[in-house]
Amino acid sequence: MLKTNNKIISDNTYQYHRLSNGIGIVFKRNSSIVAHSGIFINVGSRDEDKKHEGIAHFIEHSIFKGTTHRKTYHILNRIDGVGGELNAYTNKEETCIYASALAGYLERCLELFADIIFNSTFPQKEIEKEKEVVLDEINSYKDTPSELIFDEFEELFFGDHALGHNILGNEKNIRRFTSNELSSFIHNNYTTDKMIISVIGNVEFDKVIKLCMKYFGDRPSSSSKVQRCAPECCNNFTKEKNKHIHQTHALIGCQAYNTYSNKKVAFTLINNILGGPALNSRLNIGIREKYGLCYNIESQYTPLSDSGIFYIYVAMDKEFKDRIIELIFREINRLKSTRLTDLQLSAAKQQLIGQLAINEESALNEMLAMGKAYMNFNKVDSLEEINRDIMAITSDEILDIANEIFIENNFSKLFYF
Repeated sequence: MLKTNNKIISDNTYQYHRLSNGIGIVFKRNSSIVAHSGIFINVGSRDEDKKHEGIAHFIEHSIFKGTTHRKTYHILNRIDGVGGELNAYTNKEETCIYASALAGYLERCLELFADIIFNSTFPQKEIEKEKEVVLDEINSYKDTPSELIFDEFEELFFGDHALGHNILGNEKNIRRFTSNELSSFIHNNYTTDKMIISVIGNVEFDKVIKLCMKYFGDRPSSSSKVQRCAPECCNNFTKEKNKHIHQTHALIGCQAYNTYSNKKVAFTLINNILGGPALNSRLNIGIREKYGLCYNIESQYTPLSDSGIFYIYVAMDKEFKDRIIELIFREINRLKSTRLTDLQLSAAKQQLIGQLAINEESALNEMLAMGKAYMNFNKVDSLEEINRDIMAITSDEILDIANEIFIENNFSKLFYF
């Protein structure tokens, strides 16, 4: 179906619409009695200046603390009171507020999103209370080396660039945030050209459009003047820090492809082969299972809009540190020097395809993925399209990409003892 006059587009799996003010809508119909919805704003911690590091995440907390129409209790009870769930997250490049509820309450969810996005008042009394909550969250991270090491690695890796900023911010900044500063950040950054509404549920798309027009359509068009700056290069370092902990934590990483790279899918496959979530990953088999040297070892690939980062994380006994690092690079060098056989490549592809299919079984996960994809690419690839991209990867591509990214001298290392 294609109705260009009304800006309604369908590719048989996902349907799209743009309100006249630029807010995008992506929708998928299913047969569930539960609907999942979210509003995505293309704003994250990288869009803060140094004085306001942590403000995007702090707004995510504080946006539930009161509007011109509601107090905190009424906001929190609006969805939870009918058995639904209301939640939010902030990362380096986006903020999302989302909800799950019976499909009959979809309008309630969309109306609430509009109210807290456009009408939050940030009462200073509530803000002061929420500061303690966020500071407690920061301290909980400091007490969890397996999470803290990722933040500190990125701070060292990206240096003074905004991508190196801790999403949670720091105590000094959190303490001085005011209601006016939060409102100003929203005014300058939460613009209609950066907003996407994502919905999965057993409702008519026309109804979704009407509800979005009802609650979002009267907002004037706006665009942000904030411009993102790509990191010119990333730091290379080896650092050891004494955290007075029993276990040694290590993070080894390097720069990788951005979200828009045509090599992203192939590198995702490489990451899955090397240290993905499956128990048969090369790092798990070659280090944990073969030698019993660690409990947890895994790799991650995080593509960003203008950069990307690849990590290997391992928790171990200190005495095994050098041996494990040696074994990690042995597995990396195998990918660089030994072409995958047809059988190995086929098995790796089927594994990744299966993992993606299982993840998509969660309608909530799919709704979140839809919103992010539409925000970044103005469309959502179906599982069939993604599978075609995976199946098209060749063993030569795997070899070339491994050699392009996995240059040993380009790896940075951070150790907690």
